[in-house]
Amino acid sequence: MSEQTQQYVQESPEATSVSNSEGSKVTQVNQSQHHKPNSQSRQSNLQRIHEKKQLVLNLPPVKKLIKLAVHSKCQEENCDCSGWKRVDSTPQVVSFTDPCKCEHSLESHISHLRTKNENDINKLLGMMVDVENVYTAMSQEEDTDIKKIYGYLFRLLRKCILSFETPVIEGPLGQPPFEKPSINKAVNNLLMYKFPHLTQQEWKTMCELAKIFLHCMNNWDFPPPNSYKLVVSQEEATIYKIAHTRWLVFCHVPLFCDSFRHYDTAMIFGKTLFRAVFKHVKKQILDQFHEERDWMPVERRVMLLTHFPPFLNLLDEEIYSSNSPIWDPDFKPPPCIPLQSLLDSSKAKTSAGPSSATKTRTEFETPSREVKRRRVVQDEHFEDLSKETVAEIIATIDDPKYMTGPDMVFSENTPPRDKEPKQEEKQGIIELHVVGNSLTEPVSKQTMLWLIGLQNVFSLQLPRMPKEYISQLLFDPKHRTLALIRHNKPIGGICFRPFPTQGFTEIVFLAMTSSEQVKGYGTHLMNHLKDYHIRKNILHFLTFADQFAIEYFEKQGFSKDIKMARAMYQGYIKDYEGATLMHCELNPRIIYTEFTSVIRKQKEIVKQLIYQQQRTLSKVHPGLTFFKEGVTSLPIESIPGIQETGWRPTLRTTRGGQLEESQDIDVLAGMLKTVLISVKNHEDSWPFREPVDKNDVPDYYDHIKYPMDLKKMGERLKARYYSTRRLFIADMMRIFTNCKIYNSPETEYYQCAINLQQYFQTKMKELGLWDK
Repeated sequence: MSEQTQQYVQESPEATSVSNSEGSKVTQVNQSQHHKPNSQSRQSNLQRIHEKKQLVLNLPPVKKLIKLAVHSKCQEENCDCSGWKRVDSTPQVVSFTDPCKCEHSLESHISHLRTKNENDINKLLGMMVDVENVYTAMSQEEDTDIKKIYGYLFRLLRKCILSFETPVIEGPLGQPPFEKPSINKAVNNLLMYKFPHLTQQEWKTMCELAKIFLHCMNNWDFPPPNSYKLVVSQEEATIYKIAHTRWLVFCHVPLFCDSFRHYDTAMIFGKTLFRAVFKHVKKQILDQFHEERDWMPVERRVMLLTHFPPFLNLLDEEIYSSNSPIWDPDFKPPPCIPLQSLLDSSKAKTSAGPSSATKTRTEFETPSREVKRRRVVQDEHFEDLSKETVAEIIATIDDPKYMTGPDMVFSENTPPRDKEPKQEEKQGIIELHVVGNSLTEPVSKQTMLWLIGLQNVFSLQLPRMPKEYISQLLFDPKHRTLALIRHNKPIGGICFRPFPTQGFTEIVFLAMTSSEQVKGYGTHLMNHLKDYHIRKNILHFLTFADQFAIEYFEKQGFSKDIKMARAMYQGYIKDYEGATLMHCELNPRIIYTEFTSVIRKQKEIVKQLIYQQQRTLSKVHPGLTFFKEGVTSLPIESIPGIQETGWRPTLRTTRGGQLEESQDIDVLAGMLKTVLISVKNHEDSWPFREPVDKNDVPDYYDHIKYPMDLKKMGERLKARYYSTRRLFIADMMRIFTNCKIYNSPETEYYQCAINLQQYFQTKMKELGLWDK
């Protein structure tokens, strides 16, 4: 066979170029590209192979037959020659009468092919090129076991050319898929298991991270078992050897030999191969991304260096977990019944008339919104109340005679701020419409009259804003205005500019006529605007507020703490002197126009549950007798029944108002461990989990004299170094201070330090470990 192949290479310049290009490609993959995702070089090599194949397929019919003669059995009786071989090695023009070493002419080797149609001939030519590619790979492969695999595939292709059959790999390797669930299925199960509560935008980000990882898995060249020590036992070595052979035959070789069917690695392999290679693949992926970070666009760098590592860490935990549900073949995402839908169903059951059981919808409420809400799963898992219990409680609190506890004396009669506007909207007194100008579509006269009316409202209520500027933005086709209409005249509105590609909307103007202010219309407008944007999948508001508007925006959920990356809005939003930039993040699980009523209903349900629970507790403890016996003080935990209430000794306040640590160092260590784990799992903690490597940052320790990292804090926590919370806070703040000293404010590391510091303080406050 070797002689035949060499004969063919000498005979065909085109085949030489194919073999050489593919040979260099195979050498590159097998020897220098192991352990790395080489999708770009692979695609260029595949393109080159395809082009060479196309050159062969475009040859005249006569030359095609001459090429196939090298791999075609002699048709003469009693001749065992399996391919035409030139007798004279001197290069010359080949003809059908040229003799073979079997003493029969070239025509004897291709006579049976003259009756084949063009498609069959081209199929044989493609297999012929694949034979040369496999032979080149085999001749340059150093690993003995892999060389044997190439030899098997070479002989299989040769046999199929002679017998006009489609090559099918059979034998002990089996047929794909080899495991269920597959790697692809497990990663998708992880998304549904861990992230069902995310917003639509956040869900898209997680799906993109999963796609990136699966793409890397499908394009990864796994190391041969003999050259890479992935396993520690002989049993694991045998398992990996079988998996690697299957990958080579069904995933790797078909990439440059398309006569074999190609399968994606993530679709046919499961837990066995995944566990064997994941840690190594994970390290190589992150190393490569860090090497290429300076050439990445800002958004991609944030995704790959900030969001991707936590995703891989979470995947790491689930892959090696003995009871992770992602490997369950019958995995189903956890169900969720939103409270809003439960309340609506309970209302329908307890209401007397059809009008109260049917919810009036405006143009801002659509059934599709509710469908999306039902797909969301809550962040935390609590013990759900039965539908019957909730319905019974709602029936109780809807009773006009219902009062419980302090309500008997102090009734909460203060109505919600947007109660009257909601009633007016239901009665048709007011309407809300999103209006705007257009240069491509006709604009109705009514819309134009409303825009002119809004121009008057904004100009009158915003006297410091030039009228020309208001007109320019209000009638700009890129801007929209949510108009509040009463008696067919606008009495207020919000002008905004959406940036869908950036994921935010800028609020430009907001005003109400002076006679209609302080009536809840502003809140009602903002709630409708929030619902409108959630349906458009825009979950962030930005606005520049003057000193008189800051209080209003804060009541509507805006904050001066901007949680969006500056690169997302810089250059898009308009800057205003003397104004404060404010940000509001929307929660897609909330219907903001129903928010106040839902919250009040939830409060009533909780109060009724507390009341019912109190009625079931009939145990009365005897009074304290310690003081009669001369005791002047006693620990709180010694009071009978105090433990049953859920009270735990953690912190107490001194007379100076400062927090004082618990005397129990184990209790304190447990609370600090909870905080440290939460901080480590935060998406912005990746720069601080390990000490700074001096080889990567040579001058770091010249500037930072007292380094600190989360790993060292974990070691100190185990050694019970943190006898007080202040020592723990000092070390954590040292991490953030060091980062801000060494890195400039515009760097990614500096922003990670700011975000993680805010998160750390929040967690400490939740546990009562932070001074107010």
